[in-house]
Amino acid sequence: MFSDLSRVIIPAAASFWIGIALTPIVTHYLFIHKAWKKRPGKTALDGTAAQEFNRLHQVQEVRAPRMGGIVIWASTLLTIVGIALIAALVPSTGFSRLNFLSRGQTWLPLAALLVGAFIGLVDDLLMIRPNAEGLPLRLRLVFVVIVSSLIGWWFWDKLGVHLINIPFGNPFDVGVYIIPFFVFVSLCLYASGVIDGIDGLSGGVFASIFGAYAVIAFALQEFDLAAFCTALVGGLLAFLWFNVPPARFYMSDTGTMGLTLTLAVVAFMTDNLGGGVGVFVLPIIGILLVITVLSNVGQMFWKRVLGRKLLRIAPLHHHFEAIGWPGSKVVMRYWILSVVFAFAGVLLALSAIYTI
Repeated sequence: MFSDLSRVIIPAAASFWIGIALTPIVTHYLFIHKAWKKRPGKTALDGTAAQEFNRLHQVQEVRAPRMGGIVIWASTLLTIVGIALIAALVPSTGFSRLNFLSRGQTWLPLAALLVGAFIGLVDDLLMIRPNAEGLPLRLRLVFVVIVSSLIGWWFWDKLGVHLINIPFGNPFDVGVYIIPFFVFVSLCLYASGVIDGIDGLSGGVFASIFGAYAVIAFALQEFDLAAFCTALVGGLLAFLWFNVPPARFYMSDTGTMGLTLTLAVVAFMTDNLGGGVGVFVLPIIGILLVITVLSNVGQMFWKRVLGRKLLRIAPLHHHFEAIGWPGSKVVMRYWILSVVFAFAGVLLALSAIYTI
């Protein structure tokens, strides 16, 4: 009744419309409870006031609520559970073919999404209290390390993953070091979550990334994983519908932590486990996330070692704002680049798949 292509398109459409319907309810309660930072402004990593950021954004920080990421993971979760329930209740209609809740392909990324979203939600709830700062960065990093260590162990011990595929070459055997390697990738991706800094920026970038991995998973015939990725894209697009300037809400940690942990899982599941090169192409597909992290690292290095700033403000997208680019110009150009590099990463991944 349903083709393989329908199996990945229908979850995307369902998640999008669920997200569109869910957003007015979510934002109603967010505004009622004044779920925004009560004290504007940020502190730089060296403990000083982030003067350039505060000049650009401290007013916006208290005009819109946080926790918009709820729309993304809730619409994805409702899509997964809803289709699974329909398939269970009316199996004779062919809906069982649409059910993409499977132990082999979606349990692990779904668990990463929900656990990361929950930790981020706790941070957001603490952040909106009067004079509160949320969970300390060190504690959030500890949570990421713990969760990603467990997932990395699952890949190694339960799924037997110890190889990283290289395009057009032999796989690289990392053995048990797949666990710390997964932790490292997860930490880097979580650090890139600061790309959620301008209205519409993070939603468009993450949608391109997960869209690319949906294509790769589909090519690997990991149809349940592909459907999971497209459901996330649908939720991201629903979020983005309300996050374009002026944003109705911000994604914040409940979105970025869940998405970045999930992205790490999806990349590894489309690598040696599925017969692809998902890890190798991650820096290409997610090039803007890489640049975001490197710009922060470069800024800290320049300030501590050379005693001056590399950029007017880090990460890079805020530097462009500081030199006079309107936020909308930064966002649109990041969207364009994210699509271009997602396409390049997919081409490389597909070439490697069909060569293998």
